[in-house]
Amino acid sequence: MSAEVSASARRRIGVVTTSRADYSHLYWPLRELAAHPEIELGVFALAAHLAPQFGNTIAEIERDGFPVQARIECLLSSDTDTGMAKTIGLAILGLADALTAWRPDLLLLIADRYEMLAPAATALALRIPIAHIEGGEVSQGAIDDQVRNALTKLAHVHFTSTETARLRVIAMGEEAWRVHRAGAPSLDHLRRSTLLDRAALEARLGVQLAPPTIVVAWHPVTILRDTNAEADAFFAALEGAPGQIVFVYPNADAGGLALIERARALAARRALTHLFVNLDPVAYWSLLSQADALIGNSSSGIMEAASFALPVVNVGMRQQGRERARNTIDAPAEPESIRTALERALDPAFRLSLTGMTNPYGDGTAAETIARVLATVALDGLLVKQPVPVARSAEVDDLERI
Repeated sequence: MSAEVSASARRRIGVVTTSRADYSHLYWPLRELAAHPEIELGVFALAAHLAPQFGNTIAEIERDGFPVQARIECLLSSDTDTGMAKTIGLAILGLADALTAWRPDLLLLIADRYEMLAPAATALALRIPIAHIEGGEVSQGAIDDQVRNALTKLAHVHFTSTETARLRVIAMGEEAWRVHRAGAPSLDHLRRSTLLDRAALEARLGVQLAPPTIVVAWHPVTILRDTNAEADAFFAALEGAPGQIVFVYPNADAGGLALIERARALAARRALTHLFVNLDPVAYWSLLSQADALIGNSSSGIMEAASFALPVVNVGMRQQGRERARNTIDAPAEPESIRTALERALDPAFRLSLTGMTNPYGDGTAAETIARVLATVALDGLLVKQPVPVARSAEVDDLERI
């Protein structure tokens, strides 16, 4: 068989990435897919990746050598929910042409960002099967929860992070053979990436990590009409936080730009407050390994920080309902409650109590499972889902007799 024929016979796998956050999770699955001899990989980069205010992180994808099939400008320079809705529409327009031009056999999506509704809807119209990572989880304080569930029902192959999530996806009516527990792919960095030691990390950040060093990851609460309704309490608590703060930019959600301005104002008046637009995956993981605590409402505090037994103060309702390990201290969005929780997180006795804990989100082998399944799953008939048998109940019979 000629090299040309062999190349044309390879299975095309498209992968969509919209931000620094999901790219961090996708890095090792992309590495596995790129190295697979039977797969032709194509990356579709859009939204925040191409936005200067979020660091033009498309350059990071290009430096890593992944084949970018399309760069889709769609993120409005907006801070409203209307801007979010229009971003979805623009993304669909761009993806319709891009996915038609390079039509994959499978399209891989991850997690729950609102922009992911665009590739899912486009793939559905083009009859491209969808694989989805991190379905079956719960985060009731963000529209991400509904987005995640919608992606689950639109997808044909599922990779869940936990066993509970796998069972939840099956309970949603997905056939069990389609649902694979892979673990969270972000945890593959812990096993496969070389993290920076303290000196190298300090040099990378330009910050002396004198204790206590507190990582801050705070995002708009998108389920609320006022997405920053919890921000006043959070920033009030940060004013009096001990030690130094390493603040990472929020997501590109409605209210995100206002949060950036608040973070800048905090850094201008509070000593030892450092603001970073982006941290690459290795730098971020290394920071979690060296920090004394993380505070905020980010999923990284629940999913990734547990691998380091890092104390986390999870504030407010954004991550409500998500599985968590015992390093997580939940606090309502009230200044005094947040301060009390942070004091507990920084208590050496609490840190010591976490010795030997395990992370329920996996062991760092997700990428291998994802690549293996995508390379081998039968494509014939994949689009056709079988309905779940429905048992009649006495309540239904009673209602029909009324």
